[in-house]
Amino acid sequence: MGRTATAISKTKKMPTNPENGSKGKKRRGYSLVLPLALVMTGLLIWGLFMIFSSSAYSGGVGDSEDIYEFLKRQILAEIVGAGVILLICSRLGGFAIALARKKLPRFIIVAAAACSVIMLLFFGITRNGATRWFQIAGLSVQPAEIVKIAVIIFLAALVADYPKICDSFAGYVVFMVVPVILAGLVYVITDNLSSAIIIMGIAAALGFVASSDIKFHLVAVAFGAAGVWAVIRHAENMTYTDDMSYRWKRVLVWLHPEEHLREGGYQPLQALYAIGSGGLTGKGIGRSIQKLGTIPEVHNDMIFSVICEETGLVGAALLLMAFAALIVIMGAIAWRIDNVYGKMLVIGVMAHIAIQVILNVMVVTAIMPNTGVSLPFISYGGSSVLFLMMEMGMVFRVARDNNA
Repeated sequence: MGRTATAISKTKKMPTNPENGSKGKKRRGYSLVLPLALVMTGLLIWGLFMIFSSSAYSGGVGDSEDIYEFLKRQILAEIVGAGVILLICSRLGGFAIALARKKLPRFIIVAAAACSVIMLLFFGITRNGATRWFQIAGLSVQPAEIVKIAVIIFLAALVADYPKICDSFAGYVVFMVVPVILAGLVYVITDNLSSAIIIMGIAAALGFVASSDIKFHLVAVAFGAAGVWAVIRHAENMTYTDDMSYRWKRVLVWLHPEEHLREGGYQPLQALYAIGSGGLTGKGIGRSIQKLGTIPEVHNDMIFSVICEETGLVGAALLLMAFAALIVIMGAIAWRIDNVYGKMLVIGVMAHIAIQVILNVMVVTAIMPNTGVSLPFISYGGSSVLFLMMEMGMVFRVARDNNA
């Protein structure tokens, strides 16, 4: 009796928050935000080191003859991104996230994302034969990144309003309409298959989490696997010709890069040489040989190969562990959130980063054809890192508001 009374009295003395539970829960929830911020900051800093290491040569021999050219641009984008995170974590940001859940604002966000892609037809900047950017205040903005955030917000709000929408085939079709339209726009207008795949991957991940019946997802995975197998089998019986489809050329080059060095096989082979020559501990930061004009866009999509060459298997494994930690922490935050809208926002961001990391590593290691996917927080690209930091700001805000 004495012990029971003492326990009850201690429980009564514990102050509680009427909206979010006990202060103990509040402290536990906040504890997840700090490690998430530390991991993200570590990735950003490591990215700056590797961007400078991989781009100093190309920057020095370029038109500007500035070895710090790409580093300075990336630092500027990250400073802007840090400001965006602070803005999202302010009262204004919290109001904007809450407002985006309502029906009209979320459709406005989707419409704005679609318009940003269509604007490329009139104001787009063409680089390397692709029109995927436009310029705003000195920064290159890629509308595909805007679309990814719009899809996350729209689907999170949709599931919050209709929690059982993915429990039926008809509801799942309705759920996928907006992502399919936006992914189609990105693919048709920008010829960016990788971003379209990521958009659909985010939608599939959110649909999987929102569904209590996994039959639709198993069927989709089965069809997808069958489609990949059919493409590979068909490509193995094809002969490379100059007038064949650009996509088929990439598949053939991926299957036999040593036979198509001039058609695109040179880059993946050199990336593999870089990975292999790094060994267990690497050659040392700044000592990569393959980055010296051998691998095109080495500071962007292929930066993982330089990381492997300079830091070896150990450095590559530590980097992948950092990404795993980032994803696990976001998963833990999503698990603790009772608010469906906030939970789905966090899962959407988590899915985006996970999909992009997996695709980039698979491309660099030649497990899949080259699709031009950057490594989150590490690769050079102001537009990519800015919008990734914006998504992380949403995670920080949701975690704080819901006490994880």
